[in-house]
Amino acid sequence: MEGLFFNIDGGYIEGLVRGYKNSLITSSQYINLTQCDNLEDLKLQLSATDYGNFLADISQTLSTSVIEQKLNKKLIEDFNYIKSQATYPLSKFMEYITYSYMIDNILLIITGTIHNRDKGEILKKCNPLGWFDTLPTLSITTDLNSLYETVLIDTPLAKYFHNCLSIDDLDDLNIEIIRNILYKEYLEDFYRFCVAELPNPTDEIMERLLSFEADKRTINICINSLDTDLSSDEKLKMLPSIGLLASNDAIKYQLSELADLENLKILMSSVGPYKDFFSDSASAGVSSKSLEDSFYEYEMNLNRNAFTQQFTYSTIWAFIKSKEQEIRNITWISECIAQNQKDKINNYISVY
Repeated sequence: MEGLFFNIDGGYIEGLVRGYKNSLITSSQYINLTQCDNLEDLKLQLSATDYGNFLADISQTLSTSVIEQKLNKKLIEDFNYIKSQATYPLSKFMEYITYSYMIDNILLIITGTIHNRDKGEILKKCNPLGWFDTLPTLSITTDLNSLYETVLIDTPLAKYFHNCLSIDDLDDLNIEIIRNILYKEYLEDFYRFCVAELPNPTDEIMERLLSFEADKRTINICINSLDTDLSSDEKLKMLPSIGLLASNDAIKYQLSELADLENLKILMSSVGPYKDFFSDSASAGVSSKSLEDSFYEYEMNLNRNAFTQQFTYSTIWAFIKSKEQEIRNITWISECIAQNQKDKINNYISVY
C-alpha cells in the first residue's frame, strides 16, 4: 500500500533517477578512459557512454576545464528536469539539496566583495546548482553593509544567516567560521525536515546520509582548528548536533578539546565506521589514500545502499552525489592525461 501511494507522485521520478543511475560510468569504462593517450581519445571514449556527443560543439582547444564544465552542465540539466517533475514534499527536498551550494556561492561573493574582485568573474565561478533569483543582486553590491542587508532579507538562506552573521563578522578570518556555522544550521534544518515530512523509508535513509555529512564536517572542523586560537566553546558552536559523533556527549566534548592529530586518531579508533580512516598505515605513507578519499569511498557506499531500497526520494540525493564523484573522477583522469602523469591516473574512486 505504501508503494502504491508513493507511485502516485513519485513513481515516474524514481524510475527516471534509477535510469540515470544505470547510465553512470562503470569500472570497465573507467579502465578504458585511463588508457587514453590524449584528451581527444578521452572524448571519443566518453561518446560511447551516456554522455554521447556532449563535447561535439566545442570549437576551442579541448582542455580539462572545458570537459569539467560540460560534465557539470549535464548534471544540472538532469537535476533541473527531475525538479521540474516534482511536487511537495519532493520539491522542497530538492530545494534543500541546493542550499549547500547556495551557501558556498554567497560566501564566494562575500569574499570577493571584501577583496574588491571583479563581480562578473565571481558570478561565473558560482555553482549553478546553488543559483537563486537574487544571486546577481548580491554580485553587484559595492559594500559590505548593503551585501549584509541583502543576504539577511532577500536570499533563501536568510534564516540561517540570522543565527550566525553580523556585519562585524565579514572578514577573512571569520569566513570559514561562518561557513561552518551555516552548514551546521543547514544540516540540522534539513534533518528535521526529512524526519518530519518525508515518508518511510526516505526518512531513515536520509538520516544516515545527513548524519554522515555532519560527522564529516565535524572531523574536518576539528582537524582544521588544530593550532588555532579557537576555544572549546567556539568549536562546539560549529559542530552539528546530529550524526554519530554528536550522539555521544563525551566524544563531542573531547573533539572540542583536541590538541593534536594523534589524539583525534585515538578518539576515532573507538568509533566503528571511522576507525580505519586514521589507520597507522595511511599516516605512515604505506597507503596513498587520503582522509578525503576515505570520506568519498564511505559516502559512495552509503549512496549505493540507498539504491537498494524502493519507494524512496533518497535515490535523488544518492544520484547527485554519485554524479559529482563521477565528474571528479573524469576530471582527475583528464588532468593526468593532459599533464602526462599516468602514474597517478588510477587514483579515482569508482562509483558503481
